[in-house]
Amino acid sequence: MIEMNECKCDDLGSSGWSPSPRDRQPWMQIDLGRKYRIMAIATQGTFNSYDWVTKYMLLYGDRFDAWTPYVMRGGNMTLPGNWNYYQVKRNVFHYAFTAKHLRIYPMGWNTENGGKIGLRVELYGCPYDSYVMQFEGDDMVAYSFPRGRMRTLQDHYALNFKTLEKDGVLLHSEGLQGDSITLELKTGRLYLHISLGSSTVHNTDGMTTMMLGNLLDTQHWHYVTIKRYGREVNFTLDSQTETAILNGEFQYLDLDKQIYVGGVIEKDVPHLPGKVNFRGCMENVFINGINIIYSTQYQEPEIRLAPKKVCRMLYTCRDLLWKPMTFAGPNNYLQLPGFFRKNRLAVKFKFRSWDYTGLLMFTRFADELGSLELGLTEPKLVISKDERLYKVNISLFCLVSGYRLNDGFWHTVDLTAKDNLLTITIDEDESSPLKITNPFTVRTGDRYFFGGCPKTNNTARCVTKLSRFHGCMQQIFIDDEPVDIDVMLQRKWGRYAEILLGTCGITDRCSPNPCEHEGRCIQSWNDFLCVCNNTGYKGEVCHNSVYRESCEAYRLNGKYWSGNYTIDPDLSGPLKPFTVYCNMLQKSWTVIEHNRMKSTKVSGSTMDRPYIGDLQYVNASWDEVTALANTSLYCEQWIEFSCYKSRLLNTPHGRPYTYWIGQRNESHEYWGGAFPESGKCGCAVNQTCTDSKYWCNCDADYRQWHSDKGYLSFRDHLPVRRIVIGDTNRTGSEARYSVGALYCHGDKSIWNTIAFTKSTYLTFPTFKPGTSADITFHFRTYRTNGVFVESSDDHLPTTEVVFIFMVGDGIRNVTLRSPKPLNDNEWHYVEAEINVKLARLKVDFLPPAIHKFPGQTYITMNMHLYSGAANHTLRPFLGCLRGLRMNGVPLDLEGKVDERAGIRRNCTGACLNASIPCRNGGQCIDGYVSYICDCNNTAFDGYYCHLDIGAFFDVGAWLRYDIRKEPISFDAWWANFWIEPHWHNFTLGYNTTTDDIEFSFSTLQAPAVLLYISSFSNDYIAVLLKKDGTLSLRYRLGIISYKFKLTDRNMADGFPHFVNITRHNYTIWTQVGSQTRAMFSIPRFDSPKSIFLGRVMGKMSVDYEIQRHNSPGFMGCISGVRYNIFAPLKAYFRPNVTTPPVTTQGYVVESNCGAFPPLMTSLSLSLSLSLSLSFSLSLCVCVIFFTVIVTVSLMLLFLILYGLYIYLYRYKGSYHTNEPKQLESPSSARPLTDTLRKDRKNLPEIEEESPNE
Repeated sequence: MIEMNECKCDDLGSSGWSPSPRDRQPWMQIDLGRKYRIMAIATQGTFNSYDWVTKYMLLYGDRFDAWTPYVMRGGNMTLPGNWNYYQVKRNVFHYAFTAKHLRIYPMGWNTENGGKIGLRVELYGCPYDSYVMQFEGDDMVAYSFPRGRMRTLQDHYALNFKTLEKDGVLLHSEGLQGDSITLELKTGRLYLHISLGSSTVHNTDGMTTMMLGNLLDTQHWHYVTIKRYGREVNFTLDSQTETAILNGEFQYLDLDKQIYVGGVIEKDVPHLPGKVNFRGCMENVFINGINIIYSTQYQEPEIRLAPKKVCRMLYTCRDLLWKPMTFAGPNNYLQLPGFFRKNRLAVKFKFRSWDYTGLLMFTRFADELGSLELGLTEPKLVISKDERLYKVNISLFCLVSGYRLNDGFWHTVDLTAKDNLLTITIDEDESSPLKITNPFTVRTGDRYFFGGCPKTNNTARCVTKLSRFHGCMQQIFIDDEPVDIDVMLQRKWGRYAEILLGTCGITDRCSPNPCEHEGRCIQSWNDFLCVCNNTGYKGEVCHNSVYRESCEAYRLNGKYWSGNYTIDPDLSGPLKPFTVYCNMLQKSWTVIEHNRMKSTKVSGSTMDRPYIGDLQYVNASWDEVTALANTSLYCEQWIEFSCYKSRLLNTPHGRPYTYWIGQRNESHEYWGGAFPESGKCGCAVNQTCTDSKYWCNCDADYRQWHSDKGYLSFRDHLPVRRIVIGDTNRTGSEARYSVGALYCHGDKSIWNTIAFTKSTYLTFPTFKPGTSADITFHFRTYRTNGVFVESSDDHLPTTEVVFIFMVGDGIRNVTLRSPKPLNDNEWHYVEAEINVKLARLKVDFLPPAIHKFPGQTYITMNMHLYSGAANHTLRPFLGCLRGLRMNGVPLDLEGKVDERAGIRRNCTGACLNASIPCRNGGQCIDGYVSYICDCNNTAFDGYYCHLDIGAFFDVGAWLRYDIRKEPISFDAWWANFWIEPHWHNFTLGYNTTTDDIEFSFSTLQAPAVLLYISSFSNDYIAVLLKKDGTLSLRYRLGIISYKFKLTDRNMADGFPHFVNITRHNYTIWTQVGSQTRAMFSIPRFDSPKSIFLGRVMGKMSVDYEIQRHNSPGFMGCISGVRYNIFAPLKAYFRPNVTTPPVTTQGYVVESNCGAFPPLMTSLSLSLSLSLSLSFSLSLCVCVIFFTVIVTVSLMLLFLILYGLYIYLYRYKGSYHTNEPKQLESPSSARPLTDTLRKDRKNLPEIEEESPNE
């Protein structure tokens, strides 16, 4: 470990480095004395102060005047620093590098409370022994293998290199059998070509090529490692690793004679054909543990050098110090002096950049003759001219040299100008310079600006419309004289701002390609853009599929017509979309055809040399078809084998001659129509085989045509990949086979549903999505908060979904706020995505919430995945989850079902097996651990909606409940009918499909109007108690009145009676007590206005028949009154609004005297009786006779008490005394174990009253 804790470099600081505040670009440089391998850095602020650095840049190198910037993943060169003076911030490098010198540039620091730069540094690493060799392109090193060859199962090569060239061979060796290995630079990229040998028998090419990196000609050290075991290869460049399986079938690498380092130079062969030798430095070249440079330096006998190079090898790295500079700031510029008033202008420099536009050079001529501007601009050559100003712009896409100038490589610009002539040469191509002839005069100015114009103190009037240049420059010549930047700046002949001197900090953000699914990457200096055209994907990094995952998904999204559809079973996964036929007529079948659907003739095959028929599916690879089958609910495929003296499965106990291969490359020895792995054909299952001794028709081996055919329907074995046939070589033997198209329907990933009923969680395998990830699922719950999935933490307030994640040093989140609650027990769709550009959260069809990341952000994820609770048990999610996908891959939720742990299959919670169900139409609201009953749309109260709400009406008392105050317009009715034409929709106060009326009553007086429902026309519904005590139902609809007799006996007997009237479409059912009647057809009742109880009062016309029963009014009890969703008594006695729409007159008080009698008492008495019997039977045998007598006596006593109790209960609250019972808490309206509504099948028809009654 290297350590430097306290470096006091200025009197203004203490216990650390603190530069002068007057220094505009301070840096701290560390000389380690020797080369070290550095792995991490830690920083602190100045002790006991407000001085600390919040972010900084780190440069390293072998020399104090040539630097390499450390670049984090994503291309960011700024490391995070401290947030106070005492805590240590440690940054572990994503790849270790070697260096002797380090330089730290503070980029941000604390400024509060007078704070300034303050730094203490600690480095972590180990000493590094360096063996270096310089290659000039005409030299090489050859290492001869012991015994003349090298045959290896595993290899480990390692080397470091740096160069200014874009091409060159680093390693090369080959064998006589076609084996070879080559490591080379090509156009600034590193290529590995390796072959274990090719096969002429199977016609396979064993060569495999791997590529890493870009812009490797930066004179920075790069670290290469090649590890191979058999056909598996790991190829690493700096921090980037590529893994591959080599082509071919061989495992060993056979190399002959020698391996070349730095190029191939033999007699009369100066280099490999089409390649150039390496020019630059190499360090510590290891070939399977042998240090080649060390062996060369000590002249070991296995080493051979190029001819004439024995005494000229250099074992030091001779750097070419071009002193590059990096323009990386928003206000960067470089100002240099020039010779004044010369009649010839000459400027030459090199630059490299990714940007499309930017100012390269600007100068203003003397004597107000104008100015000259050179820059990268839009794809055209622009020459603007006026009286005093001349401008020339070099196009970004200018093909003067045959390629673009923003490709990241070094380009040379040579500009000369004299009177009436301007010449520009790109990349020293003298054959095609750009010449501009115009009448103008050249008198050079005294200042030249590179990269931009000064923002302040712009006395030279540097004016441009171009943006600032971002990139690197070097080798600047002005008036044919090289410019020494260090001398210019030391003598203050020049100025600069936001420039890094001595290094080129360009990085390639498109290598490796951050765009997924073959998206094209376009980059600038500090960002990149993915072009997703024609890929089938969309998004910032081409991550999201534009297609649905299945035909079922298309159908659920409103696509009901059959035809060709493009599907993507793994959505954002690696598999490509493909086209299938969707038959939407039934179950949305997915159909995929292939090349073996027609009958194929087979002959001449044996078990040792069988016929192999591979199936090539149309528009889809094998992996893509398999993914479709795995996500479907059901798949089937027809298979047929026709035979003439050709056996199939060789049943019952022989080795199969023919079999088929399906999913996971497994062979299956059963045929269509039979059970999986049964070893039979379909005829054996149906017992229709030609010969009952065999399980297949073809196994009888007859000299006539037979066939075995049927559907393969075990989804885990499908689709069929290959048919293997092995018994057609005998005389006269012949077979034909065909395989039908693959048919699949359903999507188990959509309907894969579980319910969390306890505080628990699911554990899935480690999730390794890489640089982008997405999570999609559906949920439903009544809970107000909970965690869906943890690895990124989502929790749910009532109207919010929050996506929490960690990027860099901080925890961040994306919050989506819904205009309505999300805990409404309806299904909601959630999609969360995170990539290097942003984090996005989408719920249902709401606009997404987005959190954008700063440029150059890198994200990598490798974590365990939990579903159901954050930190396993905190803030548990209780509800239902379905269709969970991670990066497009469905996760098997139903496979995690565990009832004891509180994980149920399908969306079933506590309401499924409720100990006491919700009564009287109450809605069960599932809390999944518990449940509650919603009684809002019932006429009852209580925890289970079992408590009756009733009232006692004295003579002349009445109650009116106003349903609507104005009639419903036709437009509103029509819109409501088409938008929600459901039987349970009562948005308008009524429903054209259904009416439901129920109540219970008790009285001793008749006649009376029990319930009356008025309308905005003359229509009404009335339930009347006639003079003889019978019940009558009357409908008036238009000009027709309908009269129905509900009972034949006197109901004014003081006992409670239950009444229910239900209409569905044009048919009504009635129930009075336990007697149910049906059915008669009537038109629907529209536009209800008010509900009346007791009497009908108001300014409206009332039928004579109603008037006859309306006076003196009802006196008695009514309970549990409900019309559709309206409960008048509940609205009056349990109002949930400030002014309920209820009007009363007379004496109306709450009472349960009209409630229908419960049966709970009899159950209690029976239980007491059984307990008495049990107690009696436990007495001593010696007094058994006495026990029998006592038992009989007790039974008689309990029967008498029971009879008295029932008699007194039935008359409790009756009107012998005309005194109602006052209620503080309503009692049960019905027993919790009883169901009042009976089966309505085979019911007698209601009798219609005679007209003269």
